[in-house]
Amino acid sequence: MRCILYLHGFRSSPASFKARRLQAFFAGRGEEQRFLCPQLPPSPAAAIALLREMVAGRGHDQLAVVGSSLGGFYATAVAEETGCRAVLINPAVWPARDLAKYIGEQTAWHSEDRFFFRPEYIDELAALTVPRITQPQRYLLLAATGDEVLDWREMTARYAGAHQHVIEGSDHGLSDFDDYLDEVVGFCEEQ
Repeated sequence: MRCILYLHGFRSSPASFKARRLQAFFAGRGEEQRFLCPQLPPSPAAAIALLREMVAGRGHDQLAVVGSSLGGFYATAVAEETGCRAVLINPAVWPARDLAKYIGEQTAWHSEDRFFFRPEYIDELAALTVPRITQPQRYLLLAATGDEVLDWREMTARYAGAHQHVIEGSDHGLSDFDDYLDEVVGFCEEQ
């Protein structure tokens, strides 16, 4: 059975709603060990180094990655490097462009923790940008038209050829994630 690696978004954490719902889903099946959700560091280079270490030695048939927002950007990089399946939930398509306005001190969403988003992180994001996805059939995109942060049209264009589920309405955090939980897990578990 595949291990599911969930990657949270910018300023988020393993305490996010979607991470907790996925963790509870696998716990309910007695498969807690199949679910991984690391706290990603602010540095994109450090984040991808951590992810490479976590997935080292796992074949594409032993791993699936699910990423939300910036986590979707990282999930794309992991999927392209490993050949694993990936589910992208309102993924950041061009984070080097979109996150430039957040350089400076930031507060995490799920705690009072503060971190500094450094200017060089923009270059790190640019260096991690995958020119185009290969084998789009390995990807499932969930893109909400009501996303107030990112443009769903950029998502569908970036992941052309992938399995796409355009959700009318909803929001950036996909607050109705429970409606799509079975679809996400089912895609990850397909052979």
